[in-house]
Amino acid sequence: MLNVSKPFKNTILLLFVFLLWACGHQTIVTPEDVQAVYTVKHAGNSLVSRFAPALLAYEHQNQQNRIGMPSARYNTNGEEEIYMNVEKPAMYWMTHKFTISKGTYTNLIYRIHFSEVPLSLTPFYLTAGKNVGLLFVVTLDEKNHPVLVTTSGTCGCYAVTIPTQYLDKRAYPKDWNAEKPRHVYGETLPGLLNFAPFTKPKLLVYLRPDVHRVMDLKIVAAAQLPGAHFQNSVETPLLPMASLEKIPAGMGSTTSLYYNAWPYKGHVKGAFKSWETLTMSLISLDFFVGTDKIYGDARVTGTHFYTSLKPWNREASDIWHFERFLNFNGWKL
Repeated sequence: MLNVSKPFKNTILLLFVFLLWACGHQTIVTPEDVQAVYTVKHAGNSLVSRFAPALLAYEHQNQQNRIGMPSARYNTNGEEEIYMNVEKPAMYWMTHKFTISKGTYTNLIYRIHFSEVPLSLTPFYLTAGKNVGLLFVVTLDEKNHPVLVTTSGTCGCYAVTIPTQYLDKRAYPKDWNAEKPRHVYGETLPGLLNFAPFTKPKLLVYLRPDVHRVMDLKIVAAAQLPGAHFQNSVETPLLPMASLEKIPAGMGSTTSLYYNAWPYKGHVKGAFKSWETLTMSLISLDFFVGTDKIYGDARVTGTHFYTSLKPWNREASDIWHFERFLNFNGWKL
């Protein structure tokens, strides 16, 4: 048996506790905080428009808490730089179907980005870095009823799936109680989302400032958004996800949000997370752990959109293969 010294064990334990605290740390939100709700403009695909989430951003006066449009510019050295233009917010969409024994489902996938999670030691932000993002997946059944809502960072972190009233309870994971809230690394989310009370329901996502965590999910009347309930309203265009690989770069040229060559292939440009690499790359066997990435098939993109730090779960927890991801988390669609 391997003989591990007590000091070494204590060091590992302290590191583990530190990581849990850093992942679960909450930026405090108060009723006095400046708020803005982002709502999308109508797009050609009615289902995509109808189910696009509205996003409530706190501390909106700070630029890092504003949703931005991925944009390109050149720095003083003539080098390309990807940044988020917070004066022109955008939400990106795509669809992806998957078929299992119980039928065919359609995922409506939405993506947003922020300029950064700011560098901070007190409080400590483990996820500090630039060009960070969030992913939202609304799963429709063959009747176009939303049965699941999934949220995740675009690094694959903090992924959680919430059922709606349309999902058969027999499809729940065995430990799921729809009447009790779900605790996800310091955030408390509902155990069920009910679209039924509203003729035109809208998913409202509450965003924690600075760290850009999903801090709550609610279903509200679409007519309420925008409205007097919020201090600011920001109309946001809904753009095809593919346009993230054709960002205008001047002189008629385009560039991609993502690196296209090894070793960075598939990762968001400028989104390297140094704290996460220092603390979690060894346990995850991924030097780019925590770095935001493209959502797609790893055989094409070059990187798995995995949601489990355990290396042996890399493929099973990949959200792109959604039926596999659901099975990995105990869902039985």
